[in-house]
Amino acid sequence: MDAKKVADSRTEMSQLMMPHHANPGGTVYGGTILSIADSVAYVCAARHAGPGCVTVSVDKVDFHEPIHIGEVVTFRASVNYVGRSSMEVGIHITAEDLKSGTKRHTNSCYFTMVAVDAQGKAVEVPRLIPETEDEKRRYAAGEARRRAARAQIRS
Repeated sequence: MDAKKVADSRTEMSQLMMPHHANPGGTVYGGTILSIADSVAYVCAARHAGPGCVTVSVDKVDFHEPIHIGEVVTFRASVNYVGRSSMEVGIHITAEDLKSGTKRHTNSCYFTMVAVDAQGKAVEVPRLIPETEDEKRRYAAGEARRRAARAQIRS
């Protein structure tokens, strides 16, 4: 199984927030953002390991600022770290006001995705080749999060 570069699976998707995405006050539901982020994480993981990928956890979600109806929300995802069958996908989310052109970092989150076969059994994923200093930093941080999660499970 060949290794892949981070750039091979990098994913970016944008979506206009409409009234059905929001509460009566015009603020987009957190669940709407998480649902879209889950789809983006899947595409990113599938680009790395193939289409048999499933979400096993949302490790961390930070909501920095509210998102409003009429804003364009952009989800930028990359595989940060891989284990034997799992991948950490980091997603950086921004909201853009189309009138002013102002962009704000609104959310960050980490999804753990696992590659599975047709029977749902975990399968090995390609190794990850972090090339830039930022990719190497994210790889090390993802590895540290995985070690911490495993230690918590054991205790």
